Amino acid sequence: MSYSQTQSRRLDATFAALADPTRRAILSRLASGDASVNDLAKPFKMSQPAISKHLKVLERAGLITYTQVAQSRPRRIVGAPLKEATDWLENYRKFWDESFERLDELLEEMKLETSAKKSMNISKRRKKNAK
Repeated sequence: MSYSQTQSRRLDATFAALADPTRRAILSRLASGDASVNDLAKPFKMSQPAISKHLKVLERAGLITYTQVAQSRPRRIVGAPLKEATDWLENYRKFWDESFERLDELLEEMKLETSAKKSMNISKRRKKNAK
């Protein structure tokens, strides 16, 4: 699958945003529903400005958005960039699945060869001992 420069930049932004465990935790929280900055900051031992910086990274990557509701601006997860990243990764999952299948086949062949050699050695020993 070929990606345009725009798609490539979006993937870069998505993976850069996902590289940080705090941002992944924020996304996990938002997967269960919208949340305010205060709600998102609660589980972390960091300042609100630090959380806001993480939110800005997620917003620039297109992974979250917000709406104005009175004084509040709850954040919401956006699925499209995650789907694009998943689709990109899917190509490599197929590669690894096929590689592991080939490895399984090779190991099975090696087991059969080893088993056949052991059987031959046992037969040779029995014939030798029978003499």
